[in-house]
Amino acid sequence: MGEFDKLTEAPVEFLREGSQFVAKCTKPSKKEYLRLIRAVGTGFLMMGVVGYAIKLIHIPIRYLIV
Repeated sequence: MGEFDKLTEAPVEFLREGSQFVAKCTKPSKKEYLRLIRAVGTGFLMMGVVGYAIKLIHIPIRYLIV
């Protein structure tokens, strides 16, 4: 019976902690939402610039090697 209790304990604990987490969550304000969008957009832009720069460097090196 002890093994069955261990198997059922994990999902029950997960549901309890999950419900506590959802209860603490709040909807972001407009200011927070705009800040998040700006941060994500900046990250996308920076990753794009870095990827493009690497591509520009990689193309001439590839032709020098081949």
